[in-house]
Order: sequence, then C-alpha cells, then structure tokens
Amino acid sequence: MTMTFEPFTPADGSDQGGYGGRRRAEDRPEQPGWVAQTPPADRWAEPADPWGYEASRDTGEWSDPGGVETSWAEPRPQERGWDQQPSWRAELSAAYPVQSPPTALPEERRRGFRAKPVILGVVVLLLLVAGWEAYRIESMSKHNADLASVLTAEKTRTDRLEKQLAGVFDPEAVSSGVLPSVFRVRAGEFTGTAFSVGRKGDGANLLTNYHVVAQVWTSGGKSVSLERGSTKITASIVKVDKGKDLALLKAGQKIAGLAPAGGEVKPGQQVVVVGAPLGLDDTVTTGVISAYRPDDPDGATIQFDAPINPGNSGGPVVNADKQVVGLATAKAKDAEGIGLAIPIKTACETFAVC
Repeated sequence: MTMTFEPFTPADGSDQGGYGGRRRAEDRPEQPGWVAQTPPADRWAEPADPWGYEASRDTGEWSDPGGVETSWAEPRPQERGWDQQPSWRAELSAAYPVQSPPTALPEERRRGFRAKPVILGVVVLLLLVAGWEAYRIESMSKHNADLASVLTAEKTRTDRLEKQLAGVFDPEAVSSGVLPSVFRVRAGEFTGTAFSVGRKGDGANLLTNYHVVAQVWTSGGKSVSLERGSTKITASIVKVDKGKDLALLKAGQKIAGLAPAGGEVKPGQQVVVVGAPLGLDDTVTTGVISAYRPDDPDGATIQFDAPINPGNSGGPVVNADKQVVGLATAKAKDAEGIGLAIPIKTACETFAVC
C-alpha cells in the first residue's frame, strides 16, 4: 500500500516560504479526541520500513524518501491550554459549588444519635407512668374521701339508731331488773308495796306510803314484814311524813337498791308500775306519764295511766332506764287510767337516803 501526503499550502501562500510547505504542530486544529500514543517498544525492533519512511521517536518527524516532508507533534495539553476550564464551566462552578461528600461521624457520636430515640422513649414512658400513678392516687383520695363521708353518715345513723334503741321501751327487761328490789309490805291489817333505794349503810332502806304503815305507827309499833315469794324479811319503821304520805323502812340485810331518775318527767314517757295489788306480789303494769303537776295543793304530783289497785300503794313507777320516777300513791275513784304518784325527788329530799 502506497500513501502519499499532499503538502499543506495556505490559500494566501503566506507561510510557504517560511516552512517549506510544512505546518507546525502548534497550528494543527485542536481535536480533543487525539491522544498521543507511543508505539510499543518491540515495534522499533522490526526491520526498516519497507516503504522507505524513517521516523524519529524523539521528535515525531517522519522523513519521506520521495522528497515530501510531513511532520507533526504529539498534542501537549499544557501548550493547548487544556488545563484551563472554559468560562461557562467556571460560572457554573461558582453558582453551583460542588459539595464534598459528608465525612463519616465518629462511632461515639453515631451511638449518641442512636441512643437519643431510646432515651426519649424512656422519658415519655416514665411521664405516662407518673401521670397514671397520679391519676390513681387522686382517684384513691377521692374514693377515700367518699368512703369517709359514707362512714361518717353511717356513724351518725348508727348513733341515732342507738339512741332510738335506747329509748325503746322493753317492759320485760325493766321488770326483770326491778322486781328483786320490790317487796309486799304487811303492816297490821293493811297491805302495800315497798322498794329498796340507794346503796348506803349495811342494811337496806326502803320507801313506801305512810298510809300503808299508819295503823302500826299510830299504835306505837314499828315492825313490819317484807315478803316476796317465799322470802320474808323483818323491817322497822324509821321515819314518817304524814303530810307527804311517805314512810322510811329499814331492813337488816342487803337488798339491791333502785336508782332515782334525774330531772323532771315528761308527758308521754313510758313507765312500768310494780307492786302487789290486792296482795298479789310481783305484779307489773305499764303505761305512760299523763301529766306532771308541780303546783298541786298537796305537793308535786305525777299523773300516769298504768292500772293500779289497792296494794300498789308505795310501789315504784319506773322509766325505760330502770330508774324510779315516783311512788304510786292513789287512783281516781269511778275513773279508769288516772293514777297519782309522789315524785322520787320529794322522797329523797325528805329522808336523804337516795
């Protein structure tokens, strides 16, 4: 294959004299795709070029035996200014600077970043638990306050019921507590009732009406008999008050005494009257206080409606608390439910034994 090179002759013939038809490598148009290639070392060991061309590795110039000289040089980037960026690229670089990739964080900081969500979750959980506990405590406090209110109300109700129960009239209980202190009195031909009061002295002090022992007292005697079932006790008349219709007896042995009631009686108060009507000992009747008459001509008088008969004179009129409020003394003739009693206060003040 035969290749020929036509000398480069500019159109105006300006450099024909200076370069002998050859063009400098510097004037060759820039072709970015060109890359200088160095022939492999072993190619220089081949025989001489059969076409008669001689080349120099150092200069890159080729000698044409036919008399036509052609030369070029390897493109040199520094001579062509390839190391300089075009102006548009510089403008783009200034407007949009290239950001370097983020550097890796230290392991400790990465661990800290991973631990923050966990710590935040623990804090939120603790706050929720604290809020729940506060709600429970508030609910328990409110419940305790409500429970305390209920207990207070129940206590008030219980106290009221206790008072009501205390005021409940139980004739059986009253009678069982009073009867052992009450005796039938035999004084001559008369029969009445007497009961023990107070807890002073070695023996027992008993109260009754004067009209019960009047026959014995006016005859100069003092001895009377106290009877209850098969029990018989001898007693003596110690003092009498004819105007108040009261008499004080003294027994030589212990007899349980009844307690006097404090304060004044009130209408409607329930009472038990214990005595020996017609000589029948351990007889009980019930009723209420009908009236309290403190200004009667014969002295203060208690009116009650419990039935009484001859033999009840001197017997105790007892309230629901087993306390004596008076001594049964008389009943209205030709009438029902009108009985009279001497207040226990009068008897206690007269003989000072209560």
